[in-house]
Amino acid sequence: MMRTKFFNASLALVACCLCTGHARSQPATPEGVLVNSPAPRFEVVTLEASLKPFKQRDTAFYHRVAEQMFTQWQPLLRYADTVSVMLWTSDGSEILDYSGDLAQPLEWARYIGNPNTQHPVGSGPASLSLHERAYLYMDDPPEFAYGDLKQIVGVLKSVGRRVTGKPILVGATFDPGPEFARSDFKYNRHPEILGGNAMGHKSFVSCYSVLEADTHRYAGFPGGIPAKTPFGTFFGRQSQHFLDDLDFDYIWFSNGFGFGAEGWSATGALFTGVGFMPEKLAPATARIIDFWERFRAECPTFPIYTRGTNLSVGADLARDAVDLRGIYRGNFNIIPPPNSPWAALDGDFGLELVGYLSRMAELPDSRFPFRYYTHDPWWINSPWLDRYGREPHDIYLPMAVSRIDRDGRTGIPTHLNFLTVDDSFGNMPDQVPNEVIPHILKARKDSPTAPGPLVWVYPFDEYHDWAYVHPDRLPEIYYGDWVIRQAINNMLPLNTVISTTALSEVFGKQPSLFEASVLFSIVPDANTALERTLIDFVEQGGKLVVYGPADRASDAFSSLLNLANTAPISGEVTLRTDRIPDRSATPFPASIRHDTLFSAGGIRSALRDPQESATTAILQGEQDGQLRDLAWVRALPAWKGGKVAYVRATNSSSYKGGRLLTADWPGTYLTGPNWLRYVLEDFGYTLTVDKADPTVRNPVLTISRSSNAFVFAGYQPNNTVATSFRLPQGAPLLLGWDTQLEEGAATYRPSTAWQRECRVFIEQDSGMVACKPLHSGELGITERYQVTGLANARLRIFPPEGVSAGAFKAYLNAAYPWKAGAVPFTEHNGGLGRHFVIENVTGQVVVAW
Repeated sequence: MMRTKFFNASLALVACCLCTGHARSQPATPEGVLVNSPAPRFEVVTLEASLKPFKQRDTAFYHRVAEQMFTQWQPLLRYADTVSVMLWTSDGSEILDYSGDLAQPLEWARYIGNPNTQHPVGSGPASLSLHERAYLYMDDPPEFAYGDLKQIVGVLKSVGRRVTGKPILVGATFDPGPEFARSDFKYNRHPEILGGNAMGHKSFVSCYSVLEADTHRYAGFPGGIPAKTPFGTFFGRQSQHFLDDLDFDYIWFSNGFGFGAEGWSATGALFTGVGFMPEKLAPATARIIDFWERFRAECPTFPIYTRGTNLSVGADLARDAVDLRGIYRGNFNIIPPPNSPWAALDGDFGLELVGYLSRMAELPDSRFPFRYYTHDPWWINSPWLDRYGREPHDIYLPMAVSRIDRDGRTGIPTHLNFLTVDDSFGNMPDQVPNEVIPHILKARKDSPTAPGPLVWVYPFDEYHDWAYVHPDRLPEIYYGDWVIRQAINNMLPLNTVISTTALSEVFGKQPSLFEASVLFSIVPDANTALERTLIDFVEQGGKLVVYGPADRASDAFSSLLNLANTAPISGEVTLRTDRIPDRSATPFPASIRHDTLFSAGGIRSALRDPQESATTAILQGEQDGQLRDLAWVRALPAWKGGKVAYVRATNSSSYKGGRLLTADWPGTYLTGPNWLRYVLEDFGYTLTVDKADPTVRNPVLTISRSSNAFVFAGYQPNNTVATSFRLPQGAPLLLGWDTQLEEGAATYRPSTAWQRECRVFIEQDSGMVACKPLHSGELGITERYQVTGLANARLRIFPPEGVSAGAFKAYLNAAYPWKAGAVPFTEHNGGLGRHFVIENVTGQVVVAW
């Protein structure tokens, strides 16, 4: 077990610096001029692979395959402290079936399609889909034994060390489903372990199932499986033998395994789609934790990497009894789940980002991964080449995500996985790493180093406490993540997260950390640390958006919001507002549909004092003559510039079958979560779309802070949509792009996937302006930008961290060699962030440092 100890030691050695933004800062010379530094390192980079590239049962061929694999990815691996290969050998049944004999034949994933159907491999009519019948991936694929797998593991370690010069780890995988290889164990010998409906009725292994007896020989059970053996005990003991005997270093739990019975669906053990069953919560949760404890009792030290579900912490807890807090606190030596790869399949980036953010809000330690979907070795798709169309939106969006820990440090992914480096035919085309690696390195170079403009205060502890103390709040827990999913899918740039628990600690240590951010939070429970922190934050000048039901708001918090609760209304609600900043050639609908099951009860919110001058009403709803206030903003002079908004936020989605909640058709009902973006106008943020029709999909947007820059990234599902941005700093001039200013906002029509840095903001009503890079041409200058199209403009320039006022240069209507035209500027700190201001300029300005 020495290699496991080495693995843990190597992780601990580098974890302290890689999860913080401090690893991003660039060193300054004594003169204050920045010098270039390498991209931040990853603790572990994992190349996931099937055995399909090993097309010949031959040691020399194994070496050639391994050399190609590591050489292809070496431009990225040079930034890793440790390199890992995760082998998709089979579907995990190779672990279940292992007898301890290395000469035992190995059933491996040599198929395209599903080999566990009623149709034998390669048979049946041509009309059958790949989910109904499988094919061999090549003629006469090799027949492997367990000893061959052990040899391949050894070759990967020796060749990888020689090519990369790094420590090499090799991991095994377990998938609960039927996708990758034939499984006599799952679908013939022991169907009693099946549950979930991800790929048909009872198609996935349930982690807390119980095995019936059999007399087969297994490595951990040489006399067969005794009746009533918990699956966690059997699987743990088998994993210990398999991993140890074949020289693996860790194991990966795939597709939600270990996290409930149903990893892909909006329904689960507690939620049927029409109602919740809170009485099932405690026993279901106990069974999940029992699995982890039983597995660890048998396989105590090998690290566990996890895939998690396709959903989020709150949704998983409320629908399927997944106690992620209990798993995190269980001392199970796990790497938390990464972002789900399903955005590549369904374009639901809101769900991907909500799941990712919610799971990183709290962590077992500082480590968490980012996973990218390059190839699929089973279903004849290579997402980089086809599903993504070689567009890097699923790189730039999730890599703009960050967490703030309890010390106020910015955390970014420590681990990086690629699913997979080989395609369904066992090929490893150079094109994919050649094209993907530059985007990965750019996104990593531009990683967040500080909280973004919007910060999600995630109720990680509250949701878990509510579930077990007040299970009647399961609908509220379920609602909270889904409403944010829809808001992100409709261009709310919410990509920084901090847990409620961490916020209270950080605010006490660094009260100014979020002075340039707007916090988003649920309504806190009465007399809690969160309530006190949020009230103090606003009263000391902070910006806060509160969303969701306020039925349990204390009088103190209700007073902060100017909120009263009255009788609930639901169903179709007519909207009264003069504020829909988005534009459409076809009018937007004038009503919403408020479903109480999916929106945590009816609409009860109303202004306590409608006449108060400090309160601005934004949105009302009317039903049968009854009025409810749905969104408003309040700011008292005593709050030192502080401001709070309340948005009831109808979920605008429901369960209509299938896997996920279905959003209300935007041609019939206005999308309720849009108001979480619309209300930001009162905080100085104009983030709008202009499109042909309300049914055209909105973009997804992230805005992060990296070394004092603002990094904008987006996914544009429809390229005819125009987007307009204005922040409290001004209209952002995205580097290298031209923009037409309209009412002080910068308008762009980006490509499908885009990422741009912004260090210059402008205050100017109209005109065509641009910020373009220039060459240095001067010793001591590393960056130079030219801003054109100015007409009595005010510019705010945000230089990299470490650039002093003495190192900053600005010229008005001047040219090389920059001996004349210096223009005065002032330095500012505080609520907008550190920057330099140039006032009332016309023509062009060049800035440099």
